[in-house]
Amino acid sequence: MIGNGAKKFGLLLLAGLLLIASGCSSPGSKAGNSTGASGDDKSPITFTFFGADANPNWNNMHDDVGKEITVKTGVTLNAEFDVGSGGGQDKISLMAASGDYPDLIYAKGELGKLVDAGAVIDLTDLIDKYAPNIKKVMSKNMNRMKYSKDETAIYSIPTNIGVDQRVFDATSGFQVQFRVLKELGYPQIKTVQDFENALKKYVAKHPTTDGQPTIPLTLNADSWKIMITVTNQAAFTTGAPGDGEYYVNPDTYETTLHYKRPEEKEYFRWLNHMYNEGLLDKDSFVQKEDQYKAKIASGRVLGLTSVDWEYQDAENALKTAGKDDYTYGHFSVTLNEQYKDHTMQSFGVDGYGISITTACNDPVRAIKFIDWLSSDEGQVLRSWGIEGKHYKVENGKRVIPEEILDKKVNDAANFSKKTGIDMYSVFGVRYGDGVKDSTGNYYTTKFPEQIIASYSNAEKETLAAYKAKTWKDLFPSEKDFPIKEWGALYNMQVPTDGDYQVIFQKTQDIVRKRIPEAVLAKPADFDKIYDAFIAELNATGAEKMEKEYTELVKARVALFTGKDIK
Repeated sequence: MIGNGAKKFGLLLLAGLLLIASGCSSPGSKAGNSTGASGDDKSPITFTFFGADANPNWNNMHDDVGKEITVKTGVTLNAEFDVGSGGGQDKISLMAASGDYPDLIYAKGELGKLVDAGAVIDLTDLIDKYAPNIKKVMSKNMNRMKYSKDETAIYSIPTNIGVDQRVFDATSGFQVQFRVLKELGYPQIKTVQDFENALKKYVAKHPTTDGQPTIPLTLNADSWKIMITVTNQAAFTTGAPGDGEYYVNPDTYETTLHYKRPEEKEYFRWLNHMYNEGLLDKDSFVQKEDQYKAKIASGRVLGLTSVDWEYQDAENALKTAGKDDYTYGHFSVTLNEQYKDHTMQSFGVDGYGISITTACNDPVRAIKFIDWLSSDEGQVLRSWGIEGKHYKVENGKRVIPEEILDKKVNDAANFSKKTGIDMYSVFGVRYGDGVKDSTGNYYTTKFPEQIIASYSNAEKETLAAYKAKTWKDLFPSEKDFPIKEWGALYNMQVPTDGDYQVIFQKTQDIVRKRIPEAVLAKPADFDKIYDAFIAELNATGAEKMEKEYTELVKARVALFTGKDIK
């Protein structure tokens, strides 16, 4: 973690020089006659950009929204996105080693590498001088943009979560196909036993789907995705909130690797049972992500333990093929009824964000670009598209015409590529779902009426059977939980050097080896393997790492809340 005076002074000096040189053009930018100081400067300029998420629908700003952004700002983006599910780790490590950076970067969990390399600039003064829209949106949450309690610079602007976000629908939990639920008479799906019973009964009746073997449950354990479909569920089903690899005691802020919780061992025991019963896909821990998605797209996977963005490409293929009955509903599932699912617990305003690097020779123009996208006009454009083309205004209300909504829902990939709607969310701050602008309209299209309108007939029929309007109705409400004082821990920066990273990587390697081993073992061997797994974590230094992480969490709570944390 950076913090020595020399490095901080160097970063401040460099940022100052960049501001002085803000009218210049870098080799990677076409600044034209930009002065970087004019509030309405629309002269052509190109910023290079790297995004740590894959974006297969990116159309080089040849989409409707991208073209409009260029008209309004003069900016075009020469963008590159991470390939596959690597989260930018390899690419950003290479950048930090070579010193070759794009102008703008959405680094996700790799931001710390760039900060320690002196690659991203402190945005505090730029925001103060040139970004009224960012200041307006983030007004109550400025502290949450700071890097840490000790390093209070703003190195990224959080853009993957909306301010004052309200959740109107559930997108995670456990998933079951609509055809399964309908045939079984819409059974209760509240515990892992309920989930198992439904899959077991259906596959007994339908051992094949369209000529191929029916798969009751499959998992995606390819690289870090093992957290999404395998290990995170051990926490959620046993009443813990999702805090990455850790469990945080809400009273003391003490942290431990969540696998050490005895109740989570019982979740993995259930997965072991599912495997030995023949209900868990035997290839779950060896298949690649594209194989996993191909199985879902074939329609033969009855159940999932995931979140919709993780399998959305496959589900979109089913929708495009007119197989709505083969898509999925979301259920709040726990190990047994003594636990309460914390899926809906809010972590407030916190998340991954966009940064300006030292390679950018016009940081003023860059921050103004980000600021325009953060304006009311920019937010509506990014979420709704263009009035008259993607939505219309009736009696003062924005409405998506039925033919446009049909394309958005049932031909999602082509719709996204052509329109660019929701493609530019990481480039500016925004208000969350459920927040209305000065016209009385929602900033985003995710509000109850619009969500319900986007449901397929199979989805509406299923929800009606469960006496629910949206999937969220089947989950405990966010009102049942306090907002997390420590925010989103996936976004908390940890040391990029020293023992922490070494120990953390060793524990990750152990998790990715031993959890599959325990799940695939004979039931009689499960306890021995799982207990050895926990002992191996401790032997590699996990307890030392946990103590260090606890101090980081306490410092973060102090930064976010102003509490004096001991």
